[in-house]
Amino acid sequence: MGVAVRVIPCLDVDAGRVVKGVNFRELRDAGDPVEMARVYDSEGADELTFLDVTASSSERGTMIDVVRRTAEQVFIPLTVGGGIRTPDDVDRMLRAGADKVSVNTAAIARPTLLHEMSRRFGSQCIVLSVDARRVPEGERPQPSGWEVTTHGGRRSAGIDAVEWAERGQELGVGEILLNSMDADGTRAGFDLDMLTAVRKVVDVPVIASGGAGAVEHFAPAVRAGADAVLAASVFHFGQLRIGEVKDALRAEGVEIR
Repeated sequence: MGVAVRVIPCLDVDAGRVVKGVNFRELRDAGDPVEMARVYDSEGADELTFLDVTASSSERGTMIDVVRRTAEQVFIPLTVGGGIRTPDDVDRMLRAGADKVSVNTAAIARPTLLHEMSRRFGSQCIVLSVDARRVPEGERPQPSGWEVTTHGGRRSAGIDAVEWAERGQELGVGEILLNSMDADGTRAGFDLDMLTAVRKVVDVPVIASGGAGAVEHFAPAVRAGADAVLAASVFHFGQLRIGEVKDALRAEGVEIR
């Protein structure tokens, strides 16, 4: 924990509105992304992550106009993902105001895309988003016990999640966004075992995502290896505030920004 831990709200967006569900299903409206970004900025969020949660599954690109309007309202780093398929998509997002771009489905289809993107824009701009779950009983096992999914968790990619995170680092990404599809939206806590497993094989920063439900959940994620902690619904619906999470981390001896 030599580097200060970041607290990151995630804006999951569908059709221009922030949404949230459980395990990426039964999505419900949570507000306007531009307004929510402005609030999180004022409350002390260290970064924002903006994900178009249905961009890949519906075969359309991230809404650049919403990204641009959001970026105009915040003065903290903004990561944008969803429907990023080519280096030119990254270029458009960066020009629209994003600081970093996260890639998931397209990189699984063609892993060398990560190398191309990091070489062109720098590792610091490229985040590998890993939507992972424990391999369901009866399906093909993976060495680590976790598999990568795509299309909002609706399809198995048939590859080991821990090995994929390690390969992403080898291909030049500057950060891993590790989202537990099993924990997503459940508010039962982060998948600490998965975090620990990924931390053992990568040196780049790891963002813990999926499962935050109480202030007590964040410090264990940091101890398991997270460099940043991300949450969505608990912030969007007012169950937790950024300041509360930072106070809880500070009380546990975690250095925060």
